[in-house]
Order: sequence, then C-alpha cells, then structure tokens
Amino acid sequence: MNPIDWLSIKAPGFSELLIEEREAILHFSLLWSFFEAEALNTNASANTILALIREWERTGRLRIEPFAESLAYFQARYIENEEPTTHFADLHLRRNDKPELVRDVLIGANTNHADGVAALLIIVLRLRNNLFHGVKWAYGIRGQLANFSHANAALMAALETYGTL
Repeated sequence: MNPIDWLSIKAPGFSELLIEEREAILHFSLLWSFFEAEALNTNASANTILALIREWERTGRLRIEPFAESLAYFQARYIENEEPTTHFADLHLRRNDKPELVRDVLIGANTNHADGVAALLIIVLRLRNNLFHGVKWAYGIRGQLANFSHANAALMAALETYGTL
C-alpha cells in the first residue's frame, strides 16, 4: 500500500490535510535531510548552525535577503507586542537551542544579520525535532502549511548559501 494512503487511513487528522500541506511536510523532510547531511555534517544542533553561520559571515557569503521573508514570517508568528506568543512556547526550545538568541532576534532586540539567520535556522531545527519526534502529530499536523513553506524556503536559501547547488 502507498504510505500516503496508509497514513490517510491510520494517522488521525492526516486525511484532512490539504495536498499542499502534505507536500510541504514531505518536502521539508527531504530538504532537512539534505541540509543536515551537506551543511551540518550530519550533526544538527544550535551550535553547529551557529558555527556554519559564523563561517558564512567570515567568508563573506552571508546575505540576509534570501532569508528575510521567512524570518519576518516567524517574527510575526512568534512575537506580538514584543512578547512571545503561545506559538513560541510550542517550539519547545531547550537551553542548548539558544532560546535567548532566538527570542532577542524575534522581538527585534538583536538585529545582527548573522544572528537573524542563525535564529531562523534554529527555529527550523525545532520544527524538525517537533515533527520527527512526534510533537506535531499531537494535533494531526494541522495548520502547518506556512510554517513548513517558510522552513523550506529557508533551507533552500541555506543550501544555496552553503554552495552545494
């Protein structure tokens, strides 16, 4: 049986997802796997993301423009009136995920471009962890199209910046 057909029967809420939602999640899985293998040497963490961004900054490859729209989206999603929204808590940032950095970038207290790209990719890392460790299944993966679409755009920009394409 086709895995999508099987999930439609067995996984709560999956059959109710739009095709675009399913595709965005599938694309995310592939893009994340490629990004982690190529750019993070199969060792994803906030620290490896920060090291990667610092290397891009040091070598003059870092540009905010390819990441700006996705960063703005997540700022609007996770911050309201300079305070984290309930969605921010849903990221489940751990201490080693640099939550202060992510929060400072999102509220606009830190406007450093390198920190902005790092915070964005740390958010993408958390989306990855929440998807692959089952947190997103708690509500049937509903309402995630924009999250995964922007995560996908950020991953493609990161891979292009990395220079694999």
